[in-house]
Amino acid sequence: MQAPAARGAQQHAASAPRGASTPEPAATAHAGALTWSWPTQGRIIRGFNGTTSKGLDIAGQAGQPVRAAAAGKVVYAGNELRGFGNLVIVKHNSEYISVYAHNQKILVKDGQAVRRGETIALMGSTDAPRVELHFEVRLRGKPIDPEQVLPRH
Repeated sequence: MQAPAARGAQQHAASAPRGASTPEPAATAHAGALTWSWPTQGRIIRGFNGTTSKGLDIAGQAGQPVRAAAAGKVVYAGNELRGFGNLVIVKHNSEYISVYAHNQKILVKDGQAVRRGETIALMGSTDAPRVELHFEVRLRGKPIDPEQVLPRH
């Protein structure tokens, strides 16, 4: 079952094929009155399917910058949620949040305002079998394919 499309989001026929690389961080797309960009560069090693994968897993190097995909406010920065390691959650507006998991180091604090493209963490492997960023976008609390709001490959 396909996740509902985000209002105003660019439509993608399907998730990027496994192994596709993310675009340059300067590339942007518009959805939900927000400007979005990819949170990091790397190879997509697991795509969104809505059941066993509620986001994208992006491979990279330990210590690589993880950036806010859109402007917002940090509503969680910690490691108390089992299975996510060092985790940052950003609330963008009343509809969208984004999730950044498995970080080596968190660089922001709860309540902090962040700009799109601002480095919020460093990529790592906390609670993960390899160095990767697990990235989710939620619309009204439900996971959607992040590629519905991110710039095309």
